[in-house]
Amino acid sequence: MSGLSRSLFLASVSALALACPALAQDAAAPADDSVFVLGDITLTVDDVAGYFANGAQATKSALPISEAQQSISVVTEEQITEQDSENLGEALNYSTGVLGQPFGNDPRFNNPTLRGFPGERAQYVNGLRQGRLFGAVDYETYGMQQVEVLRGPSSSLYGSGSPAGIINQVQKRAQSTDFGEIGLGLDSDKGKQLFFDVNRAPNADLSWRLTGTGRDIRTQVDDLDNKRGYLAGAVRWTPDEATTIDFLSSFTKDSPITPVGVPYALAQSGDLDDLRDLNASEPDFDDSDRRLFTLGVEVSHELANGWTLSQGVRYEDFDWNYDATSCAFFCPLNADGTFDRTTIRQSEDSRTISADTRLSGEIVTGAATHQVLLGLDVQKYDSEDFTIFGTAAPLDPSNPVYNPDAVTLDGFAGGRDITFKQIGLYAQDEVSLGNWRGSAGIRYDRAEQDGLSYGSDSSFDDSQVTGRLGLGYAFANGLLPYASYSTSFEPLPGTDIEGAALQPTEGKQWEVGLKYSPAAFDGLFTAAIYDLRQTNLTRPVSEQIGGEIRSGLRQIGEARSRGLELSAIATVAEGWDVQASYAYNDTEQLEGDNEGNALPNAPKHLASLWVMRDFGNGIRAGGGIRHVGERFGDEANALELDSQTLVDLGASYTRGNVEAALNVSNLTDKAYVASCSNFGCFFGEGRTLSATVKYTW
Repeated sequence: MSGLSRSLFLASVSALALACPALAQDAAAPADDSVFVLGDITLTVDDVAGYFANGAQATKSALPISEAQQSISVVTEEQITEQDSENLGEALNYSTGVLGQPFGNDPRFNNPTLRGFPGERAQYVNGLRQGRLFGAVDYETYGMQQVEVLRGPSSSLYGSGSPAGIINQVQKRAQSTDFGEIGLGLDSDKGKQLFFDVNRAPNADLSWRLTGTGRDIRTQVDDLDNKRGYLAGAVRWTPDEATTIDFLSSFTKDSPITPVGVPYALAQSGDLDDLRDLNASEPDFDDSDRRLFTLGVEVSHELANGWTLSQGVRYEDFDWNYDATSCAFFCPLNADGTFDRTTIRQSEDSRTISADTRLSGEIVTGAATHQVLLGLDVQKYDSEDFTIFGTAAPLDPSNPVYNPDAVTLDGFAGGRDITFKQIGLYAQDEVSLGNWRGSAGIRYDRAEQDGLSYGSDSSFDDSQVTGRLGLGYAFANGLLPYASYSTSFEPLPGTDIEGAALQPTEGKQWEVGLKYSPAAFDGLFTAAIYDLRQTNLTRPVSEQIGGEIRSGLRQIGEARSRGLELSAIATVAEGWDVQASYAYNDTEQLEGDNEGNALPNAPKHLASLWVMRDFGNGIRAGGGIRHVGERFGDEANALELDSQTLVDLGASYTRGNVEAALNVSNLTDKAYVASCSNFGCFFGEGRTLSATVKYTW
């Protein structure tokens, strides 16, 4: 057993040893009032009505977002429903500083960018990181009650990860009242869906919830569909006034296939209206079968001294078999107008177990009140995959002819067999002293990976200390100016050109902001400026070492992102819900071959506005506009992408227990390139009409 394995085992035993006697205590036992002042510190997340949420599970704190010294936003279930968001990227399309779908509509995985940095390693569900080596799994959005975004380095709470921040999806929990819905949906791409969500509370101590959907997801490209089934169960048990236990499980089976990209030269000169409908795959070869099973439990228990012990545990089992076609590497356009294609067959099997144990409470020292959080989290992730590459016949986009008999799978073959383990100890203190608000967090992590990746050693063994400091002043009129500093790290497998182990990347950010929470209505207005940097990035080099020319990696890369973010979300008089945002994001690669270039998929300008009106007669109607500025698809900045501005509409009519809704995305049917990379250019979805009818009770 390795040192970290022993640490994981001992940490789990220690957590259980701490939890068992705590659960056995009498919640009514007298507290030591000379030391502790009892406080209500509960991290249970329940349904939020409307667009405005002033709390987030991802903060691991009861502190309102309006007083947190950090940029935080929440997309509620009502907003997800009214914007007809079918995946995480769509749910984030109106979030400040987030490019929700940098690679277009890719049903395989999610990789939004935050403040210019990729978010594939920044995605969590119920506060626990998703397991996967490349690209976070696409969870079913209908099964979520809100999506939370913490911007900037968050390693002081979550350990190794992206400097971009945290994206946390919160699964629907069982509630204390009876309700339900069942419905049908259709869209203009011939997609269909059936969905239901039923909650029952047979008594005050027990409630359960069953959520499911069956979808035939279709896109603007014929023959590319994704048949998805999702079923989730939730049970809440409150055996006594001090204890809440949530059981959460889900099973997803789907078959996602991604459209094949076209050469950059073709996307720049061709007819976008025709190209976006092109099926450049091999329909009789491409296939996908993906399954994801999760089982989790969350426990919150108020101890006799007023402190709260909480723990979240989740097991994930992921299996995927995938055959696909893609544009050949660098995706050149041949002289005869065709382009070459490659094929891939991949199998993937992974298992992840995560646990986060927290002890939180309130301490008063003189005039200061401290909300203290102590935590320990562990994760173990095992993954095995195998990949073999091949070729498909060149394709003429003006006259596509498919030839599955020409498909080969005789190219490079290899796989990965990886075990990743992480253990972290962390502490946070949120201080209130009069109108002053302060926060300090520190965390020690040890991360270890063993195994091979395509025949090369993919091991590392790193430890790191990260932290966060914040200070704000809460005025009586709802204003909160603040400043914060935070850090992050992420281990890298492999060695540099001289054979030395790669050091973790490191992130650091300064942020200064202003928040305003009005007393007259529910809402939050924010402004923030930031300077975010990541160092120790690897860059390929060729150097003469020991009398020979070698090719390898050097950690000479540094990237910077700095900018301004403005946001407003409010529910105002006469049924108006308004959300508006603008982000200016200036990114730059400071070292390496691409010094001076912008980061890929990092537009300088992002803006959005969404407005809904409740007319009081059963009708809700509104719409939005979102703008994505010019950007580049690659680090060399050779693939330039134009800006796009898209318009969406939404309306619903409720009469009695029946609700009918209609949404239109990309109202003007704008044809645009959503992404370009070394595997071609991909197109955004054209105008899509979707309609749903549901019965509620």
